[in-house]
Amino acid sequence: MIIENPVTPSERVKGLKQAIDRKGYARILEAHNGLSGIIAESVQVEKNGETLEYDGIWESSLTDSASKGMPDASIVGNDSRIHTIDEILKVTSKPMVVDGDTGGEPAQFEYLVRHLERLGVSAVIIEDKIYPKRNSLDAKANQDLEDPYSFAEKIQAGKEVAISDDFLVISRLESLISGAGVADALNRAEQYIMAGTDGIMIHSNKTDPREILEFAQAYKGLCSRLGRRPILVSVPTTYNTLSDADLVANGFNLIIHANHMLRAAYKAMTEVAATILTGGSSLDADSVCAPVSNVFATVGFDRITQKDRERAETRRLLNGKTNEPAIVSGSRN
Repeated sequence: MIIENPVTPSERVKGLKQAIDRKGYARILEAHNGLSGIIAESVQVEKNGETLEYDGIWESSLTDSASKGMPDASIVGNDSRIHTIDEILKVTSKPMVVDGDTGGEPAQFEYLVRHLERLGVSAVIIEDKIYPKRNSLDAKANQDLEDPYSFAEKIQAGKEVAISDDFLVISRLESLISGAGVADALNRAEQYIMAGTDGIMIHSNKTDPREILEFAQAYKGLCSRLGRRPILVSVPTTYNTLSDADLVANGFNLIIHANHMLRAAYKAMTEVAATILTGGSSLDADSVCAPVSNVFATVGFDRITQKDRERAETRRLLNGKTNEPAIVSGSRN
């Protein structure tokens, strides 16, 4: 928990760039509340003599909305989103990247950037679709793209109000989602790079990664021509036959595993609820539930009870000293 690993907002903002500068890439995991944030921050795996962990946290519009029982259709407002973001930031220390949907109007985006940066968020990603957006993973939804020049103005507005160069404004390209193709995505990328974007996220809802890899290859030439290379971002939810190492080898600097924590929680909760109904008690569900003691330890309750015991012992010792007879020096009149 953050109480044990304190970090200031300004230190946290720098964290994403530092991770990318250090390794060439960063890998982050979705969180939709404080508990999932603690897990995303703290989980570690030993593999081939190396300790693997995530470099940061993704605060997703989809999973934030779904955790509130709402569809991902620009229904949950910024105030509610900020509440969730702050909830996660309070109990974690690693950098956070926020899904900013379309960003709204330029003036709205300016306020969002200022607010997120003040909280300690490292980056915001906004997508070039028309408000109100529809989730990109729904193949049946209309995916209408915003005019690239208007979107570029929004990027410029966000960059102008950011206080630190460490806070990143990243442009999410929806050309492949809408069916406009790789050429349209490259044209939009050029406009957004010229507008000052800090990163380009190319998105796809196909299982075949060929368009993603085609874009990544062409991106090298585009950036070389423009003389500037913003970081390249991937969200391999559908094309996860590509490993993280494959994506890094193809030039991606930020890899976002974007909704797996909520999807796992949904599946587990549904199965446990049905198991209790079927068995007539919660006995059969115990085997797939974490012990309460594990939850206590994860959220820091053990720390509180330990402090309670230490304070009680201190009070006992002080009270014992108070009850000892006072020693008076000097003569009495």
